[in-house]
Amino acid sequence: MKAISLTLTLAVAIPAAAGAQTKPVPPARTPRTTAAAPRIPLEEYHLANGLTVLLSVDHSAPVVAVDVEHHVGSKNEEVGRTGFAHLFEHVMFTGSGHVPYGTHDKFTEGVGGSNNGSTNNDKTNFYESVPSNYLQTELWLESDRLGWLLDALDIAKLNAQRDIVKNERRQSYDNRPYGRVGEIMDAELYPEGHPYHWPVIGSMTDLSAASDADVKAFYNKWYGPNNTVLVIVGDFNPAETKAWVQKYFGAIPRGGAITRPVVPAAHLDHAKRFVYEDAVSQPELFIEWPGVGDKSPDRAALSIMGSIISGDRTQWLTQEFVYNRKWASSISLRAGMNENAGDVGLSVVPTPGIDLTRLEGAIDSVIDRFRREGPTAEQMKKATAGIEFGSYNRLQSMLGKAMTLASGWIYHDDPAFYAKDLTETLAVTAADVKRVADTYLGPNRIVLSAVPMGKRNLASHPDQSTPITSPFALTKQAVP
Repeated sequence: MKAISLTLTLAVAIPAAAGAQTKPVPPARTPRTTAAAPRIPLEEYHLANGLTVLLSVDHSAPVVAVDVEHHVGSKNEEVGRTGFAHLFEHVMFTGSGHVPYGTHDKFTEGVGGSNNGSTNNDKTNFYESVPSNYLQTELWLESDRLGWLLDALDIAKLNAQRDIVKNERRQSYDNRPYGRVGEIMDAELYPEGHPYHWPVIGSMTDLSAASDADVKAFYNKWYGPNNTVLVIVGDFNPAETKAWVQKYFGAIPRGGAITRPVVPAAHLDHAKRFVYEDAVSQPELFIEWPGVGDKSPDRAALSIMGSIISGDRTQWLTQEFVYNRKWASSISLRAGMNENAGDVGLSVVPTPGIDLTRLEGAIDSVIDRFRREGPTAEQMKKATAGIEFGSYNRLQSMLGKAMTLASGWIYHDDPAFYAKDLTETLAVTAADVKRVADTYLGPNRIVLSAVPMGKRNLASHPDQSTPITSPFALTKQAVP
């Protein structure tokens, strides 16, 4: 990271007249210069079995981060067999062929470190952050669940984790206020059979029906070393570490050839409008437009657009509806990007008593004005500065750097993509932002009103909204 120099201005105190008060004078600021794109020291190599290894040495603290990421997520599942990628996130912590259950926590949390995992539509990762003298132990632990997980997986373990995941679905989706909104929107934005149509956590029906053979077949297909990246960042000796990587990962057999699913871009031929009755106390409004995936050249301009339209109190929607009119307690518009497709989503929590139809019309008026006028130079400067700060901030920790490198490899086949991404983001112009706003914030969208039970009349344009009558059977009929 480029060092930032600070200039200190010393003021000489001058006695004030009796009873007079001196007004504080802001310190002089050094003009900001454009920083070079961040650079993480990096060495990339590959084992004979196809495992990609990324090494980045940083001796600034006696800490090391290990991040193992598999290029498999919920999009790699099949209709009727959903939730498997997330299920394996849980199964991975139940022990493997040579590592009894609980050992992973013992040598991470038990030595002052941490470990966890995550799953999304496109990838699954498992990571540790520990004192650097435990690096060899972490490589042993990670290699064992990559190569020998199924040796310790039986139906009892599978059923236990299946029940945990089903309970997680109840807590985070089915029994949580507004918890099924994202699932409903994705099911309507992406047609049935599309790899982004179903939620990452899967359906209760599919989780219940998953057999031992189904789950193991999914693991054998996607969790080979040739579909995996191992990232090590921190205080370590490269030569010693390479020897350990070969020792623990080198014997794992290469997986089969990887055939990735075809993922069409999001598209709507016409508008869709729905009302969903939920166990909530007040209505909320959600709007979603087809967007782009992480590989699109429009990704940076859309990110900046979201920050400008609904960022802090001075930005378009936030200023108008939260602070000026006081019609909403919060409002957000953001571009959501998966690897291959995405959306632009708006959510608004209205002030109690505000009519959603009137609110939607007023929001549309502000968005239409933004499409015509575009952002100001000051708004562009503020948004890009925030994104630049966030980019550098993510690289302050060993684990942040490890995940950044892994994501570049997963999504772009380039672990150093973070530098290109920031450079391209800082090059976005106001004209670019105006163009993407005009392109993507059009009339073909999904509007969902989530309302209290029995109060469909509170929806935006209730007479035009198709009811979603069951939380487990989404209505496919749409009213333009």
